[in-house]
Formats: sequence, structure tokens, C-alpha cells
Amino acid sequence: MANSKQQSEVSLVDLPAHVAIVMDGNGRWAKKRLMPRAAGHKAGVGALNKIIESATGLGVKCLTVFAFSSENWNRPKLEVSILMDLFVSSIKKYLPELIKAGVCLQFIGDRSAFSEKLIRSLVEAEEATKSNTRLKFNIAMNYGGRWDIAAATKSLLEDVQSGSVSTDDVNEELLSKYMSLSNLPEVDLFIRTGGEHRISNFLLWQCAYSELYFTDVLWPDFNGEEFVQSLQWFSSRQRRFGRTGEQVETESDSRKVGKH
Repeated sequence: MANSKQQSEVSLVDLPAHVAIVMDGNGRWAKKRLMPRAAGHKAGVGALNKIIESATGLGVKCLTVFAFSSENWNRPKLEVSILMDLFVSSIKKYLPELIKAGVCLQFIGDRSAFSEKLIRSLVEAEEATKSNTRLKFNIAMNYGGRWDIAAATKSLLEDVQSGSVSTDDVNEELLSKYMSLSNLPEVDLFIRTGGEHRISNFLLWQCAYSELYFTDVLWPDFNGEEFVQSLQWFSSRQRRFGRTGEQVETESDSRKVGKH
């Protein structure tokens, strides 16, 4: 869990409701240590466990991580196979801790390419944690933002064709209900480790107004202190949503006055 010092360093008022993370740098972390890439991925799982602990301790309500993109199938077959096995073993290892910590686990993405063993692990983990409410923890596997939008559009078109939805009702708000994570707040803070400055087809719809935080720290080295630093950076941002800075400041001052 986050220690008292970390908690005091982050204002609960300024916490993002939903944090998304691209966990980049496992392979480079291993290469720097003359270790196989698999060692980097295993170290990355350990780092993720620490961030989950920090998130629950600090009061973050939603956390979504990019574990395997739809483009990652293009990696060497051996590495993909190792990752699939790591998913199964990690779920088995950490599920009791997640249940105890009050974490609700959800997997998003296209499961059709996964083995029956992996799919069974995903379903069992979701079922075992579905009643937990402390942290909504989402893992994107075989996921892509464009796939998400296309799949949502297809589902919406099917409802239009069946007559359950009118074309006159189709708008952004309606389409968003067909997207992955539609039951959660949109992403406030997008974090990418490893030094790359791109979104890489992750949660394109859900990150429309996210604050983008990029760090050179490789994912296995991204710890609770690094996480707190990203939250502090987020709290310093002025979120405008199309308004002017003056409008945001005026509204903020009005809320402060209203509290007295």
C-alpha cells in the first residue's frame, strides 16, 4: 500500500478518477542487464503489482493498463508464447491478493485469438472479483483503440438494423455506450513509461481529453514514488475541456467561495 508520506504528497481532491498506463520498456530493461526479454516481462509484472498497491492506497478508483496490443502478435513467436504463459501464471499468482485488496478485475480486447486455457483464466478472475469495489482494474489484451471503435460501431449498426435504435439517436454519447469501459469515467491521466511519446492505439476514444504524461523510466523501474510524481504532475494541470483558462479559473474561484 502507499505509505503515509506518499498519501500526504497527493491531494485527494486532485486525484484522477481514471488512470491509464502503457507499460513500456520491459525488453530494454532486460537488455541493459544482459538478461533475456522474458526476464523483463516478469519484472514488469512485479512493477504492476506495486502500482496496484499504490493506486488502492492513494484512493485511485480506476486503473487500466496495456498488457498486449493487437499489433504485438507481430513479435517473435517465442516471446508471444512466453507472454501468454506469463498471463496465465500471473493471474493465478496474484488473484488471491487482488481479491483481498478489493480489486475488481476486467479484461478488455478481442479474446478470440487466445487459448481456451487463457480465456478460462480471464473469466475465472473476472468472476472471482466482480463484487469488489475498491479499485476497478482493467487489463487490455489483444486490444487496439481502432478495433474498439470499429467493434462499437458494428454493434451499434446491428441495433439500428434490428430497430432497437433509431438513426436519429446516433451521436457521440450513444456510441460511447458501446465502447470498452463504457461503465467507467473517461481517462483523466495517461501515463507512458520507457521514453516513447506516442499513444500507440490505446484507448483512443476514452483518452480524448486525457492529460498525457511521458517518462523515460523503464516500466520495471516505475515504482510508487514515480506513480506519485505522475499524480502530482496531473494535479498541476489546468483542464479546460474547450474552455478558456479564464473561464476555468473563474469557475474554480466560484466553487471555493461556495464552500465558505
